[in-house]
Amino acid sequence: MNILSRAHDGMISRWWWSVDRWGLGCIIFLMVVGIIMGLAASPAVAAKLGLEQYHFVKRQLLFVGLSSVIIVVCSLLSPVGVRRAAYALLVFAGLALLATLVLGVEIKGARRWIYVGGLSIQPAEFLKPALMVVTADLMSRQEKVFGRMDGTLLAFLGLLSCVGILVLQPDIGQTILIAAAWVGVLFLSGVRLVWAAVFAPIGGVGVVMAYFTLPHVAKRIDAFLDPQRAENYQVNKALDAAVHGGIIGVGPGEGELKRTLPDAHTDFIFAVALEEYGLIACTLIVGSFAILVLRSMARARHHTSSFSQLAVGGLVIVIGLQAFLNMAVSLGMVPTTGMTLPFISYGGTSLLAMAVSAGFLLAMTRRRPGMMGGLA
Repeated sequence: MNILSRAHDGMISRWWWSVDRWGLGCIIFLMVVGIIMGLAASPAVAAKLGLEQYHFVKRQLLFVGLSSVIIVVCSLLSPVGVRRAAYALLVFAGLALLATLVLGVEIKGARRWIYVGGLSIQPAEFLKPALMVVTADLMSRQEKVFGRMDGTLLAFLGLLSCVGILVLQPDIGQTILIAAAWVGVLFLSGVRLVWAAVFAPIGGVGVVMAYFTLPHVAKRIDAFLDPQRAENYQVNKALDAAVHGGIIGVGPGEGELKRTLPDAHTDFIFAVALEEYGLIACTLIVGSFAILVLRSMARARHHTSSFSQLAVGGLVIVIGLQAFLNMAVSLGMVPTTGMTLPFISYGGTSLLAMAVSAGFLLAMTRRRPGMMGGLA
């Protein structure tokens, strides 16, 4: 009997007929694009570093395989299972974040990575999906947490703790992303818009303080405001690549950007795609992220559980906002953030963490008994 048949009452069959196949298809498409772009961009980087030509490609394939398993396993979870997994992951990520302050290797003035068994791990990547789900759980609770504390207040204290550690590393890009996503979940929970008048100035003050206290942040903002500065070299090259690619691109393997930028396979991989495959092909990438975000939000509306709705909202904000920031940097729209393009950029930690986010998202948007209305 076909295990994917509706008549087959197995775990895989129930998963296949309840999962959002459009969302799953977008994730698979983006990961395949990541492999293709890795073949295009990473050999040149490997050659500069004296590594075997397909070193990064082989590692990317390994991480894609592991990520695929993580996505399927996490998407099999029930909402209760997602909640429990998120709390466990938050504890792990929080402890690992603290460890970076003591054991982390300093790179460009920041301690964001820890090395375990020869592998580098950036705990902030795993913090994002865990914090969004835990925040959704706390904000959705009607009763007091621990019998006395409001859930939203506890979620805010959790945010402050995480942001405090990230600032100490420092990692301002991840701090802004996590804080913005948290505020997004807060507004989705039904808080009045008047609170925007409170959070907007707080965010502005935070950016100003970072500018005057962290030299690397000041350099990035100054370079954004004055594109002719030497610090803006990578962004200017990325813009040249986008112009060079035009509508249809110069062709696979024919781009020049990857030969001059050290981050062509990570932070600026979208610029490589623009140069080699052109605007039309890159529109498919943007469209896939848009479909994933909008489709997930549309399916979340059918849930009667406010926890499920808020968790989906937080996860898609993180994925969508990180994708936007990465692509916006390549187009010179915002200062450089050091963020990868979800599912596409090279990076084991980033890909594995995004797999967790995608798995949680697919689990929370699955069709389940008792949901309001039908799902396409």
